[in-house]
Amino acid sequence: MYRLAIKMLMGDTAKYLGLIFAIASSTFLIAQQVSIFTGLMDRTTSQIKDVAEASIWVMDPGVRYIDEIRSLPDNAVSRVRSLPQIDWAVRLYKGFAKVTTPTTQDVAGGSFRQAILIGLDDATMIGVPRRLFVGTWEALREPDTIIVDDQGFASLFPDAPIESAVGRVVEINDRRARIVGVCRPSPPFATFPVVYTRYSLAMTFVGRERNTMSFVVARQRAGVSVEEACRAIEEATALTALPSRVFAWRTIWFYVNNTGIPVNFGITIVTAIVVGAVISGQTLFLFVSDNLKHFASLKAIGAGDALLARLVLAQALLVALVGLGVGLGATAVFFSATTDIPKLRGFVLHAEVAAGAGVLVLVVTMSASLVALRRVVRVEPGVVFRG
Repeated sequence: MYRLAIKMLMGDTAKYLGLIFAIASSTFLIAQQVSIFTGLMDRTTSQIKDVAEASIWVMDPGVRYIDEIRSLPDNAVSRVRSLPQIDWAVRLYKGFAKVTTPTTQDVAGGSFRQAILIGLDDATMIGVPRRLFVGTWEALREPDTIIVDDQGFASLFPDAPIESAVGRVVEINDRRARIVGVCRPSPPFATFPVVYTRYSLAMTFVGRERNTMSFVVARQRAGVSVEEACRAIEEATALTALPSRVFAWRTIWFYVNNTGIPVNFGITIVTAIVVGAVISGQTLFLFVSDNLKHFASLKAIGAGDALLARLVLAQALLVALVGLGVGLGATAVFFSATTDIPKLRGFVLHAEVAAGAGVLVLVVTMSASLVALRRVVRVEPGVVFRG
């Protein structure tokens, strides 16, 4: 009987392909938009992830996310270091600076970009990028040196190959700086160049203020939980101390709650669900209507409503699985084909997203099939003998 149901389904090629297309399109939109949304939210935590050595971030109690910074007093790092629960603690600067290319370096009239400036502890270089295309991170110990991310270098020197980066000179807030490496950090949320330098040099780029330290990053001693270390820091310093993963989620939730990004992606996802449900439901309804005499014949020879319901649901499940496979496959191909595009770098189809989209599409498709199922249950066997 199930083989007969599949033959009935595939016998009408146009409607069968229409169902596949509708479900595949809905799946593609859902999976692609959710993947891009999760990728964007993950990008907001790029600077947190890149300081992989640190398990604790210490900040002013008023800080709500990574890009909202209130400077800490200079003695904050020594106060954190003095705690018995802490193995090490170093200072970190994060801010913005204007990077300008001189007119003598392949760019007529010079160009400038707003850049993310990261100042790393001079002694330990905690957080220094390790994946470099050219140059070495050890060269940061030399005077007036910086490392730039690959996309930042391309925006500053659009016609220059990365291999020529080392030795080029830029100006950061009107102070000279020499590029000694090009790295690939985690993609940032804002497409600004990311510049790494020593903490002491970063202070000369941005100018001295009463307080300049953005964060203290630290790691707890062996045998001490990160939560216990954070509590000890807060009790001793009255500052906020968060595990890296908690600070990352705090940053993500700030963007979720305070920007229009979730709403925009949500509208697209809901539209995909509605369109998928309407088109698949309508097509299933037309398919059942066209095959109503076949269902009536089965009923006339003794097939009960339960069996007919199983046949319709089996047909719906088949097209849902095929459409789901096509849609997820198209999504995977999309992200694979765009992996080298700078603005789409780092966006992938996560297994959790694929599973969630699959469950959602199956629920929508099976729910839509219930509309068509009503006609099958109500059909009278005598229909087969009419006209």
